[in-house]
Amino acid sequence: MISWTRDIYLKLRWRLKMLALHTEIELNWLKQGRRYARAKRSGSGVIVSLTSYPPRFGTLHLTLKSLLSQSHVADRIILWIARGDMAALPPAVTRLRAAGLEIIACDDLKSYKKMIPLLQQGCNAPIVIADDDVHYWPDWLGQLVQARDPGKLEVIAHRMHRVKLDASGLPVPYNEWEFETADRTSSRLNFPTGIGGVLYPPNVFTPEVLNVEAFTTHCPRGDDIWFWWMARANGATFRRVPHQQEIHCWEGTQEVALWKDNLGAMMNDNQIRAMIGAYGFTAERTTT
Repeated sequence: MISWTRDIYLKLRWRLKMLALHTEIELNWLKQGRRYARAKRSGSGVIVSLTSYPPRFGTLHLTLKSLLSQSHVADRIILWIARGDMAALPPAVTRLRAAGLEIIACDDLKSYKKMIPLLQQGCNAPIVIADDDVHYWPDWLGQLVQARDPGKLEVIAHRMHRVKLDASGLPVPYNEWEFETADRTSSRLNFPTGIGGVLYPPNVFTPEVLNVEAFTTHCPRGDDIWFWWMARANGATFRRVPHQQEIHCWEGTQEVALWKDNLGAMMNDNQIRAMIGAYGFTAERTTT
């Protein structure tokens, strides 16, 4: 009886939280988001980039509205969609073009669409990647930008794990890492996760980042791993923003989430082993 009552309470609390987030998004949209097309002329220099696919299209407009309503205005907000999925985009998403959202068709590179097409174009601006199933609070982008030191080759994230190493200096299994670390040092052992949003500075990757054959072979479902490896190889470190914030995903979106395969089937461990085999792993830690 106690368990049943608790389940009802937790479900009700979740519903009320989602209702509050929906209301917040619509209010911020009315106040700021609809004016994004004009506000982006301020020239902040930052590009926000994300991708999506049909199972997430039903709630995608909510995430996009939260990105268009940021207090720190991005120069561009780009949604990359596989060519074969463009026709499935709902009106709730496509009509956001009128507010300044860019929707661009591209090759179907799965989750890599959020970054690779921009890099293929030779983008030399700070790129902030976002996920398509998350509510991003109004100062989410501003917190990433404010934490950045333009003089450092440093990746800034809202959420990261801390990699633990075994006696030989290689990563222990993924499930043994320190998840959602509060550590704020800048280190090559910090592992940013895309769900919270990650800012990558210009020129942070080695040219190998664009090797489609390599990342589809070694990390087919691990873009976070691939981007981390390519930035580490170029000497980058990784740091978390000063304040942690709770991250909320839209109801129903986690039924098709990558993390279920990556954890349950140990896909991350398989992909990390493949990356070590292909590129090696440097264990030394760099902090600032």
